[in-house]
Amino acid sequence: MKSIPIKTAAELDIQREAGRRAALTLRRVAEMVKPGVTTQELDDYAGLTMKMLGVTSAFLDYMGYPAQCCISINEQVIHGIPGARKIKDGDVVSLDVGVWYRDFIGDNAMTLIVGDCSPDVRRLLTGTAKALDAGIAQCKVGNRLGDVSHAIEVVANEHRLGIVREFVGHGCGRALHEEPQIPNYGSSGRGPILQRGMVLCLEPMLNLGARAVKTLDDGWTIVARDGKPSAHFEHMVAITEAGPEILTPR
Repeated sequence: MKSIPIKTAAELDIQREAGRRAALTLRRVAEMVKPGVTTQELDDYAGLTMKMLGVTSAFLDYMGYPAQCCISINEQVIHGIPGARKIKDGDVVSLDVGVWYRDFIGDNAMTLIVGDCSPDVRRLLTGTAKALDAGIAQCKVGNRLGDVSHAIEVVANEHRLGIVREFVGHGCGRALHEEPQIPNYGSSGRGPILQRGMVLCLEPMLNLGARAVKTLDDGWTIVARDGKPSAHFEHMVAITEAGPEILTPR
């Protein structure tokens, strides 16, 4: 494994602000999610919000990605491309927002329900959010990366959710994806030791059904093979002597 970047106090201050602005963008876009709104309208609003906040999209043109943010609905796990699709009552909508601010990244995601949902869908969202919280709680100086992955896996299994394995969390800083890769499953007590100044993006991607996924013909959108809903929550977290610091507070 390549070395994991360590941020200085000054760099962490910048990335803290990047995270704050990414979180604010995500929150404002989430407030716009309602029946009848198209995903393109949400993406356009995200772009305007970023401009107003003095940041730019970290996703637009990344490896050819064509939008400001990722909007994934129902069985779509991640990387959904905004377009003419209208949000409907009962949809499960995942929003993923990443921004550039002064050469540093802020990255976060959340899933929300439009209107009413079944108890199973509620279990999906509750379990995924709790899995993220469990992973964050292990982001302490001296712990190992496997402790983070294992904590996420335990909660996912408790809620009977399929753990997507093809996509993982990651380090984050001067690039959108830095070392280390952070699977949402694994054994505790293994992997690199967490050190002060590391910045990690934890992002459990969990399915209501089986874990198997596939890529659609657009080359980006990842969906659950069994067609059941998926959820995705993400926070950017700094490892500090005082414990985990969420850099993307909502």
